[in-house]
Amino acid sequence: MSGAAHRMSLRVYYEDTDLAGIVYYANYLKFIERGRTEYVREIGVDQTKLKAETGIVFAVRRVEADYIAPAKFDDVLGVVTSVERASGVRLVMRQVVERGGEVLFEALVTLVALTESGAPARLPAEIRQAFDG
Repeated sequence: MSGAAHRMSLRVYYEDTDLAGIVYYANYLKFIERGRTEYVREIGVDQTKLKAETGIVFAVRRVEADYIAPAKFDDVLGVVTSVERASGVRLVMRQVVERGGEVLFEALVTLVALTESGAPARLPAEIRQAFDG
């Protein structure tokens, strides 16, 4: 669907881990949120401007996640984000968290466009085109 995938690096900090010393499962959701935010920024979509000018915001509707292998304190991880599908009101993004080429976590995230009151909203054409690559 889209052009090249976006890649973001991050380091695992002590605060990201649980008692066993591995990344706490919910923190992967934070990692991929950061990856999506950076992807959107890189393709030129200013979410603050989008909200101010159109009242449109993105919300996560669904996450399908697979935890494959653990990440640990001080690991350097890559978050790879790509668009699977984009429509007028919905984006489906594939995200992978990896360490040195080893896939640790995979997710398929469905985002929807909403008005500030929570009603579905149609994305402006130029925004949809940005996601089409």
